[in-house]
Amino acid sequence: MRIESIELRHIKIPYLTPFQTSFGVGVENDHTIIAIKTDGVIGWGECVASAEPYYSAETAQTAWHVLRDFIIPSLLGKNISSVDDALALMARVRGHNMAKAGVEAALWDAFAKQKEISLAKILGGTRDEIVVGVSIGLQPSVADLVKRVAGYLSEGYARIKIKIEPGRDVELAAAVRKEFPNILLQVDANSAYSLRDIARLRPLDQFNLLLIEQPLGYDDIYDHSKLARELTTPICLDESIDNVSDANVAMELGACKIINIKPGRVGGFSESKKIHDACAARNVPVWHGGMLESGIGRAGNIALASLENFRLPGDISASKRYFSEDIVEPEFEMNRDGTITVPTQPGIGVEVKMNRLERVTQSRAEFKANRLYSE
Repeated sequence: MRIESIELRHIKIPYLTPFQTSFGVGVENDHTIIAIKTDGVIGWGECVASAEPYYSAETAQTAWHVLRDFIIPSLLGKNISSVDDALALMARVRGHNMAKAGVEAALWDAFAKQKEISLAKILGGTRDEIVVGVSIGLQPSVADLVKRVAGYLSEGYARIKIKIEPGRDVELAAAVRKEFPNILLQVDANSAYSLRDIARLRPLDQFNLLLIEQPLGYDDIYDHSKLARELTTPICLDESIDNVSDANVAMELGACKIINIKPGRVGGFSESKKIHDACAARNVPVWHGGMLESGIGRAGNIALASLENFRLPGDISASKRYFSEDIVEPEFEMNRDGTITVPTQPGIGVEVKMNRLERVTQSRAEFKANRLYSE
């Protein structure tokens, strides 16, 4: 496979409603779409670095810089026989996992299309459908939260995740559990607490939660191992896990019983598979998180989540959960049983609608093997 050209598009797609977490409010998908042309096919990927460095140190702007000035020049015109070849070419660039993951996703798509198989199949997926949950941001009031939970349950979502922060935690979990005593429920703190908050977190144990996600520092593993000994609710790590080494350390220390895998956070599908396999070897379940992706990124998430050890419902909702119109067709819809069907067409299995993509594109640049770039 010869990499003939790589195109970047900075897009903005408004969310249907703002999405609030402990570190801010999101109002739009502010990502970078990557298209790689090679040997008659186009592979599509999505870099999930957003406008602000709150979830990750990466931003859409820094990712564009690293892609344009370092990653893309290392790949243009090269002949590669596997995704591993491309990863080796990008290895000189330290960090910048989200930028790398966007490129790697486009390459996986291109290789799957060349082989005329689905992305799920080339990644090793085993499921035809994946069970999905929904993530609900902080709401103006407890009543608003309960109403929103009821709405998503009526749509068939199999699991509810609510965001929490200090002062807006036990009351929220108590209200949802009282109204819906039998649902699968989990909470996500996005690193809003410290070990000083053990007394604040311990009351969450009474609500039969699936897990509490990333309660402590975004780069911490050790303190989570201390907290895990104080709670009966399983701890799940998200931001703390950047690679398979982090996952192994976390499991060895007992810092978590569950791991959330996001390809963008860990550098792509290849590293995600390593984490998946390491967790499976220790009988630690994983689930697939979300970064409010467009249909391009969502298609990749669904393919990865079809692997065997993704045993808990992921944050991979239907397109209409976030957008009035997605940039792919068909848009992703939820089945009546709370699942989403895994695409079986070659590659990501959906068609990128260029007219829709054009409408949400803020800027673009095309880099060709026979010249450095054009913008």
